[in-house]
Amino acid sequence: MSSYKTRKTPGNTEWFRHDRFGMFIHWGLYAMPARHEWIKSKEMMTDEHYQRYFDHFDPDMYDPKEWARQAKAAGMKYVVLTTKHHEGFCLFDSKYTDFKSTNTPCGKDLVREYVDAFRAEGLKIGFYYSLIDWHHEDFTIDSRHPKKMLPDALEQNKTKDMRKYAEYMRNQVTELLTNYGKIHILWFDFSYKPEYGCPEFARFAGKGKEDWESEKLIETARKLQPDIIIDNRADIEQDLWTPEQYQPTEWVRHAETGELVTWEACQTFSGSWGYYRDEMTWKSPEQLVGMLIKTVSLGGNLLMNVGPTARGYFDHRAEAALKVYADWMKYNSRSIYGCTMAEPSFKAPQGCLLTQSEDEKRLYVHIMDYPFKALEIEGLAGKIEYVQFLHDASELLYDEKQKVMTDGLTVEKVNESGKVTIFLPVVKPNILFPTIEIFLK
Repeated sequence: MSSYKTRKTPGNTEWFRHDRFGMFIHWGLYAMPARHEWIKSKEMMTDEHYQRYFDHFDPDMYDPKEWARQAKAAGMKYVVLTTKHHEGFCLFDSKYTDFKSTNTPCGKDLVREYVDAFRAEGLKIGFYYSLIDWHHEDFTIDSRHPKKMLPDALEQNKTKDMRKYAEYMRNQVTELLTNYGKIHILWFDFSYKPEYGCPEFARFAGKGKEDWESEKLIETARKLQPDIIIDNRADIEQDLWTPEQYQPTEWVRHAETGELVTWEACQTFSGSWGYYRDEMTWKSPEQLVGMLIKTVSLGGNLLMNVGPTARGYFDHRAEAALKVYADWMKYNSRSIYGCTMAEPSFKAPQGCLLTQSEDEKRLYVHIMDYPFKALEIEGLAGKIEYVQFLHDASELLYDEKQKVMTDGLTVEKVNESGKVTIFLPVVKPNILFPTIEIFLK
């Protein structure tokens, strides 16, 4: 097994570290205005204004079986859906609120259909649950809230009771972890500190574990599903560190102990999480696949987000992005599943990234910048059994001997550097980021 040991966690992260690649799905009423999932806060909409989206929410093209098919084809092994986002709207039939999908023209428990469809395709099921709720009457106004600029915001807070809201969350988490079978991931979002950049915001406190009553909330979840993976965003350390919208440059470590941790980069195809019709900063194929390889090369997972339309389908840009992964993972998934950071003795050549199987029997060289004819890799001399391209299992020749010039003659000497030269075709194979598979002795 891999020599890298991660910090022990309460939940079962073994399968998670093997599977490496998941789908995030951000879906809610915000898909209707289609200009950011935080639109209610950004545009400081009133509840009355936002109600129009609830009254007209009818995703008649919702087909979670098709979502699941595309996720599986893309090589994703698990999925996390926003059962409730910051707007407070629930995609499930909760008995603790009327602000739910079953009360819209849609009339369906969308979470139920999601669970059934993805589970049928063999994907592990995750639930995102927002700690923030701009709809609930007892959720106090703060610097993120749509009512943040109201002059009487603090006065309104005197009539709100976060203890009642914390109980509401425990009740809903109980529903989610009781009514839908085994759930593998519970993704809370999120805690935050006070903001002092604007005088209007300085009057508000942040929100953390005391507000969420996180100990009780997590205790509730673990009592119902002991092996579940829970992230750290409820302001109490649990199983999962979740860097968002940036790519770490090294394996994420525990801030105090320095231990390696179980981590997951959560990323978007474009600049927002929910469906955003006019947002144009969509990532290139090189960025998409590159993020997956880079993440696994540093011992992490990638959770890539899709924001379905208000009619319930993935738009053409999202489908194209998923196909990029499908095309690459069809031939190269072996370098992702069950893989992690390579042993320190193996040095990645310039323009390459390394992953290695957990059993340390195979090393993968991902060629991000295709070279001319050959690659030199340190630390491999005497350790190679066989070398091939992964995408077609075609043999690659290599040379473990070190050659030097002496008196105008090329001679061989003892290979003290451990370098191995792998010979490549001059023309790059017709695949994004070709990968070399090295079978180790």
